[in-house]
Amino acid sequence: MAFLCTQADELSGQGLRSGDLDAVIITGDAYVDHSSFGAAIIGKVLAARGYKVGLLARPDPDDVLAFRLLGRPRLAFLVTAGAVDSMVSNYTANKKPRSEDDYAPGGDKSLCLRGDGSIGPGIRNRPNARPDRAVIVYATMCRQAFKGVPVVIGGIEASLRRLSHYDYWSDTVRKSILLDSKADILVYGMGERQIVEIMERLSSHAAGRTEKAGQGHATAASQNGKPDLSGIRGTVWTHHIGTAPVESIRAQIPDAVILPDFASLDGSTPEAKKTYAESFATQYRNAEPLSAHTLIEPYGDRVVIQERPALPLSQEEMDAVYALPFERQWHPSYEQFGGIPALSEVKFSLTSSRGCFGACSFCALTFHQGRNISSRSRESICEEARQLVALPDFKGYIHDVGGPTANFRVPACDKMAKTGACTNRHCLSPEPCPHLKPDHRDYVALLRELRAIPGVKKVFVRSGVRFDYAMLDSDDTFLRELVEHHISGQLKVAPEHVNSKVLTLMCKAPHRSFEAFSEKYVALNREMRKKQYLIPYFISGHPGAGLQAALELALYLKKTGFVPDQVQDFYPTPGTLATAMWWCEFNPLDGEPVYVAKGARERAEQRALLQFNKPQNAALVRETLRAMGRDDLIGSGPYCLVSRGRDSR
Repeated sequence: MAFLCTQADELSGQGLRSGDLDAVIITGDAYVDHSSFGAAIIGKVLAARGYKVGLLARPDPDDVLAFRLLGRPRLAFLVTAGAVDSMVSNYTANKKPRSEDDYAPGGDKSLCLRGDGSIGPGIRNRPNARPDRAVIVYATMCRQAFKGVPVVIGGIEASLRRLSHYDYWSDTVRKSILLDSKADILVYGMGERQIVEIMERLSSHAAGRTEKAGQGHATAASQNGKPDLSGIRGTVWTHHIGTAPVESIRAQIPDAVILPDFASLDGSTPEAKKTYAESFATQYRNAEPLSAHTLIEPYGDRVVIQERPALPLSQEEMDAVYALPFERQWHPSYEQFGGIPALSEVKFSLTSSRGCFGACSFCALTFHQGRNISSRSRESICEEARQLVALPDFKGYIHDVGGPTANFRVPACDKMAKTGACTNRHCLSPEPCPHLKPDHRDYVALLRELRAIPGVKKVFVRSGVRFDYAMLDSDDTFLRELVEHHISGQLKVAPEHVNSKVLTLMCKAPHRSFEAFSEKYVALNREMRKKQYLIPYFISGHPGAGLQAALELALYLKKTGFVPDQVQDFYPTPGTLATAMWWCEFNPLDGEPVYVAKGARERAEQRALLQFNKPQNAALVRETLRAMGRDDLIGSGPYCLVSRGRDSR
């Protein structure tokens, strides 16, 4: 199986003509045929089922001809913004336009697929060819290109905006993206199961219409009616209720939970925020496949219905997905631009698992992939490693083996394995659950098998180790082998903060856990006579973090001698618990007030305190410390953060 068709001439090369395709995928990313790219996975899953699938990558959002390049799809357009929410892709946490796009040809964000089939700036010469709110724009263009073709939306942007959500860029609560895009159905989460069932139903509906038409008695209902796409796990669809009460839908969906009407949470009043928090908390507690209810969100005369999450793929099913014949390369049309930068991060990496029971409140992956862990077999991963070894540009180094969290390969406990994650507590925070069973044996065995493959010189772990989970394992074999074999000079970990209240709101481990891990890491490196460094990541401006918390972190950094080159500003992305805290200024799960640094000035002050050693931050650090009454931290003393400077008073 080669690349999916992207041009008319490629259709003819596969014995196809314009209009022969069953589905056309529209994506905001350049086309990379690799299992780390969702559009490629969906395309190959459908192709393996016998569907004829094409792909239009980064089509010009202003040119309808770009959406007609492969002809009218027989069953559906499948629309995704790409691997990243388009607003996150286009703007920094301070709402400034990003200069590059790693998912664009050569990183040049202005390049798109034009209506004549070439790649270059679009007809309106946009500085960014991936449009803001790309799912909405692309879905609109699909309907303009070919009226009547069903539009299915999915990917991270659709998944995290599937119901009402706070939108940082407009500073408002927006309705479900399904309504704004006017798509026929939305796929949320990892979409392999859903897309196959959707395509089967669309195909059956199309076959039924054709058969009736051939018999000469097609009815008006069959000509104008739409296929039934209700009841598919991991999807969202709409239903018109007119003037009927929302409760009337219980006859069709008895177990459903009805959310507040969108009109009651659309606003910035205390009442609207309280209602929004109630709605978010219900969504948050209904994100696990084995315990969730169907959710119904009213919008006047319509309701948006979120089916229960899709069941995770079994190990056999995951193995089958990653065994599909990916080209492991960007499409040849990008050679003239130097390829696609995003591929370099994953080309020689291996996906081990999906899901994360760490459930950090600022991370969207839990809401997208779920907390339960799905893992590939060791045999499947090793077979893929042998394929990497055979690649002509493989140098002997596997760059990463992991998933959302590298050392999560098994469920957190026996209950999670049988009935899913708990809806009323977290596995690792604020303290580890007593039922948690830390177990690295399978991951250690996997790393050992990979190291033994001929042609593999080194296997690195870079996707993030959950250090608190590692420290809970009574057997330190994993940490020892990590230090001895799997670190490339430095290990990146994410303690995120040191303040206990902030860490609790982040759903992160207590600071003492990081301190213990740091000591253990240093001791193991000393024992093995290795010079390998620990690089911790920190977040500034997270809900709950005021200037005092930022100063506490700055003083810790001063004491330890580590000042980060980069600090991640908290980014209120759709769908996360921390974003709901940001909007409501209290925790939706318990109603407790949460301080939020929303002003640009304080966000800059917090970031400057964490990077107090940078000359460009000196004046702001001095101003901030003086305003806090901490002149004692200005000067040349051992605990001072900044010198007195020329502006000293």
